[in-house]
Amino acid sequence: MKVIVDLCIVPIGVGVSVSKEVAECQKVLSEAGLKTELHAYGTNIEGEWQTVFDAIKKCHEVLHAQGVPRITTTIKLGTRVDRAQTMEDKVNSVKQKLKL
Repeated sequence: MKVIVDLCIVPIGVGVSVSKEVAECQKVLSEAGLKTELHAYGTNIEGEWQTVFDAIKKCHEVLHAQGVPRITTTIKLGTRVDRAQTMEDKVNSVKQKLKL
């Protein structure tokens, strides 16, 4: 089943800046072959359910292995079975309506 996920992983105990850890997670998602879109407070991910959630788990494993003592993660997700829909489809649908 395809899923679109909005993922926000917050490493705790590593200081104020977390861009290094975010970059590590982006590498994990890329290596998993997932379509992603980084935004200011997280990453949108598109892919097969199991692949996405395996990659999220690996993000946690990689960061803990690098010494991050604690991680909090927020996930919002959606699935659709009546038709195929991409992240771009969803955004373009709203943009089209704004042109009215």
